[in-house]
Amino acid sequence: MYEIDEIGPERIVEVYDQKTGMHGVAVIDNTARGLGKGGIRMVPDLTTSEVMGLARAMTWKNAMADIPFGGAKSGIKADPRAMSPEQKEAIVRAFARKIRELVPKHYIAGPDMNMTEREMAYIADELDDLRVTTGKPTQMGGLPHELGSTGYGVALCIKVAVEFKGESLEGKTVAIEGYGNVGTFAHKFLEEWGAKIVAASDSRGTVYNPNGLKFEELFKTKQEQKTVTAHEGKKLGTKDIFELDVDILVPGARPDVLTAENVEKVKAKYVAEAANLPAKYEIEKILMNKGVVVLPDFVANAGGVISSYCETMGWNADMMFKIVTDKITANTKIMMERAKEDNDTRKAAMGIARERVEEAMNFRGWKRK
Repeated sequence: MYEIDEIGPERIVEVYDQKTGMHGVAVIDNTARGLGKGGIRMVPDLTTSEVMGLARAMTWKNAMADIPFGGAKSGIKADPRAMSPEQKEAIVRAFARKIRELVPKHYIAGPDMNMTEREMAYIADELDDLRVTTGKPTQMGGLPHELGSTGYGVALCIKVAVEFKGESLEGKTVAIEGYGNVGTFAHKFLEEWGAKIVAASDSRGTVYNPNGLKFEELFKTKQEQKTVTAHEGKKLGTKDIFELDVDILVPGARPDVLTAENVEKVKAKYVAEAANLPAKYEIEKILMNKGVVVLPDFVANAGGVISSYCETMGWNADMMFKIVTDKITANTKIMMERAKEDNDTRKAAMGIARERVEEAMNFRGWKRK
């Protein structure tokens, strides 16, 4: 048996399809606040324990985002690089059929690692129900992550936190690790609000220019050359970006990039976690004890899941960005206010999220006497 606690998980469903060889798992962690919501990932080393941890993270993330969703997650154990598009479609459709009893009654899926708007369309088509996924193409009434909701939320969280501290984004220097969907939109909005992005990285390295990297120019380079390192500026290693002398650091790609080896070399005064789990809590504590403002992942990158909620409500992109603005602003402020005394923003945010979940459980009569 897997470990459970007073929060969950409520359901663990492992599935297998003989015809395609599809092996997957869906975990619904807690639905006190609403249907379980979390993405589907496709990775070759997927484990049920990993999906359970991710589902719990979604319970806290959705509660902290203050949207009426519970926490869930699912995954398919497969290597998309080792299959044709047709094979991938067949496996995704097989997974959809196997979790038919869960969606959308208990779980609403969304895109995650190696799963895009196309796969969300396959699932909705296979089950003949547009409600079973979010992140669908706009042609199917969806609000795909390509609209930039996550990156916008990251930028807004930074802006709100900086202003809460009585400062302004104007002229603040920024380094962005990871120049994909999230990193590019974070760049776009931070630049519009007066910040100066001086470094960006991808898997091939880092480009650094103390005079600033203009969004339109760097984005064009990335699109055409497939790497930011082809852009004009000083070329550095991928890990060098974490040690640059900047005001704001945005780890936005891989987990555990801030470690015991480099944490003391971080010079930024704000660390906004656009990626999931870029640092363990003990590493964040080292930063926070030095006075660094850490904006935890499940607060900073919640724009995507807020967008998913808006999609389920049938709202358009304009309304979605308004809701993301309202939610990110309010939740960042309440976290910053609660963290005033000890600067422990993660503890503050976790406390808020847990309170919201437990309040819903109390109303439903789920709490044991």
